[in-house]
Amino acid sequence: MTNLSSKFRVSLAAALAAGAPVAAQAQTALADPRGSGPIVSAVQWLQGTLLGTVATVVAVIAVACVGFMMLTGRMNWRYGAVVILGCFILFGAVSIVAGIRSTAAFAG
Repeated sequence: MTNLSSKFRVSLAAALAAGAPVAAQAQTALADPRGSGPIVSAVQWLQGTLLGTVATVVAVIAVACVGFMMLTGRMNWRYGAVVILGCFILFGAVSIVAGIRSTAAFAG
């Protein structure tokens, strides 16, 4: 009987913890420090260039060329996988960093 009551207590505590309101810290925007306007503008330009239309077209062409070279036996599969993985990391960097930040905020 005590085993059933302890399982009930654990499930009740889990249900209460899941329903508790928690502040969404990952969505809060941090203010830029004073005097960082040109630096922030340069970084935003770099981000727009790396994730913009031109970069997307170049990445699609690179993946197509690497895939064709891998299929014809002209390129090692490992090197081809590195190119494709690099494109995933480049275009998924925003999501990756957001996940790391939310994990760090949750742990700390």
